[in-house]
Amino acid sequence: MNDQRRPGTRDPYAGPGASSSLKKPPESIVRAESSQQAGRILVTRNHDVIRRWAEQRGARPATMPGSEYDGRLGVLRFDFPGYGGAVLRAVGWDEWFATFDARRLTFRYQERRADGGPSNFNRLEQSHRDDR
Repeated sequence: MNDQRRPGTRDPYAGPGASSSLKKPPESIVRAESSQQAGRILVTRNHDVIRRWAEQRGARPATMPGSEYDGRLGVLRFDFPGYGGAVLRAVGWDEWFATFDARRLTFRYQERRADGGPSNFNRLEQSHRDDR
């Protein structure tokens, strides 16, 4: 699609009054299955992709002790070797993914930093899509 506009027409993606539903996603964010270029942020809900990414880095599913509520996991994290995971409590993949799905989260992550080195960047966010 061509982003050029006729003179005098309003860009629906620009300006302080633009609807948040019309704002373009940053170009560096792509669906996980489409790119693994260095520095790009990828997004997925695919359990196999998430588990592979974590296991390649030696990370294990975890939660913050004391964050549980009503017998359910609270804060979801990954415990990376050498990063002070002593404050985290290890949990199983099934329990971690059950919480991930129940909260309809998405997993944003990087495979590689912009310099090409491996990246541990990850973030869990509320999904704004209805395509579980």
